[in-house]
Amino acid sequence: MINYIINLFFPKVCDGCRSILLQNENVFCTGCRHEMPLTQYHLDPKNEAIKKFYGKVDMQFAAAFLYFNKKGMVQELIHNLKYKGHQEIGTVLGNWCVEDLKEIPFKIPFDNVIPVPLHKKKFKERGYNQITTFGKAIASGFEIPFNEKILLRKIYSKTQSKKNLLGRSENIENIFDVEFDETDHNKHFLIVDDVLTTGATIEACSRALLKIPGAKVSVLCMAMAH
Repeated sequence: MINYIINLFFPKVCDGCRSILLQNENVFCTGCRHEMPLTQYHLDPKNEAIKKFYGKVDMQFAAAFLYFNKKGMVQELIHNLKYKGHQEIGTVLGNWCVEDLKEIPFKIPFDNVIPVPLHKKKFKERGYNQITTFGKAIASGFEIPFNEKILLRKIYSKTQSKKNLLGRSENIENIFDVEFDETDHNKHFLIVDDVLTTGATIEACSRALLKIPGAKVSVLCMAMAH
């Protein structure tokens, strides 16, 4: 009864188009779900995401779930997740992404899901890492650990979205480091992030993780700039 009254006066709206959600809809409406710009990159081993890392880092697998366009639906979703605390968006997209990943005709033996970390100062400012719920949904779907301890961001930096492409690539090489022990050797780490743009952040994370003996890295992002 209480939930009915709350929904009556404060109805839940779609995070994609702001229309009122029906009783059986969650986070985004059926219309937005059908219009979601899926990349299908997971079905193409030579997709545009993995091409960003050719000659830079030995990436085992790379994919982005959605296309990201300025002023588009996906930008609205990421904005609501990142700045308005709508962390359930990450969970819904993560669960959906897992179902699609099961279509891959070959098995990728990930051992840990690793979120791109926030600096402690940034985490304190925002109160959460926007990629956590997405990463946890992926980890749960694959039944592997979600590890947010091993990869660290050492240097505080301004929001990437406010920088130009050159600025995003500058001075990022030494931002990340790892803390590990022998139990982390010879593992395949799946790095997760929100939007893949130049690939500089993921490349820096990968180089840090590859300091671990026998490590392999892959990446999965919610979206990729298109």
